[in-house]
Amino acid sequence: MRDIVGSDLKTILHSKRANIFYLEKCRVMVKDGRVVYLMEDKNNNNYWNIPIANTTVILLGIGTSITQSAVRMLASASVMIGFSGNGGTPLISGNEIEWLSPQSEYRPTEYMQGWMSFWFDESKRLEVAKNFQKSRINFLKNIWSKDRDLKQEGFYIDDFNIISALDSFENEIDHTKKVGDLLLKEALLTKKLYKISAKITKTDDFVREHSSADLANTFLNHGNYLAYGLAATTLWVLGISHSFAVMHGKTRRGALVFDVADLIKDAIVLPWSFICAKEKATEQEFRQQILQKFTEHKVLDFMFDEVKAAALKNYVTGKTSSNIEIQNSEKL
Repeated sequence: MRDIVGSDLKTILHSKRANIFYLEKCRVMVKDGRVVYLMEDKNNNNYWNIPIANTTVILLGIGTSITQSAVRMLASASVMIGFSGNGGTPLISGNEIEWLSPQSEYRPTEYMQGWMSFWFDESKRLEVAKNFQKSRINFLKNIWSKDRDLKQEGFYIDDFNIISALDSFENEIDHTKKVGDLLLKEALLTKKLYKISAKITKTDDFVREHSSADLANTFLNHGNYLAYGLAATTLWVLGISHSFAVMHGKTRRGALVFDVADLIKDAIVLPWSFICAKEKATEQEFRQQILQKFTEHKVLDFMFDEVKAAALKNYVTGKTSSNIEIQNSEKL
């Protein structure tokens, strides 16, 4: 069988791709020229196709294996591969999740160059961090004001406690002088949103602990790592290194991934973690709900737009390039 290269695949912009897969207790392989996963039982073998040209992330949990030929095909379609512990989260006391980036240097250059044009200036880096936080608040307000499912569950953007928490944080953003202070204020906002969400869903005595086994904490961990996969893909496609964070620190591995994921976590992952915990949903049901909302609210589009705008805001390319080339530069 000949190797399939990127040009053989139907091109779909990463920001328009619809699928994220979490797989466990299966084998990922190539069969009849397609990437499939095999679920074995006593009576027969079931093969399920993975539409790689329309897939963003594949997260491999416990009991999985993947062949070299499958990795090669996934890389040709620029699919991010992640390895995790049970349920899509890292093993307790284990390493952070490991992401395998498709290996290609034929990615756009203007975004990384634009990012570096401001990153070494602390004041400009802080400005981008502030803009990210403002975009995060605006995205949350937009989603919570129009999502009928959230309203049915009692999440209203005009709720006094919610609007008070958001407005208070938003008013403090411009007056913040250091990234560390911005991180503290951001953490306080998220803590308030946890408290509000727990009250709305009647999740008594909730305490945010990453190692806790209760459903709300488990779903928060799971949903956050799905968001990290989208953020990692966004940055890889645009050619921006994960090392150059604007908030999460210069030495933390993958720090910029967390910055970008934060743009959407509070708006979608946070409320649905509490709602699904209240309904005692399974991990699969929770995952399906989160991925549906990611697609419904065009989360990838939003991530791409925010990162591209930050990279190109103060950057003037030295080479000749049209607006069309910039708009389509996420095509590989």
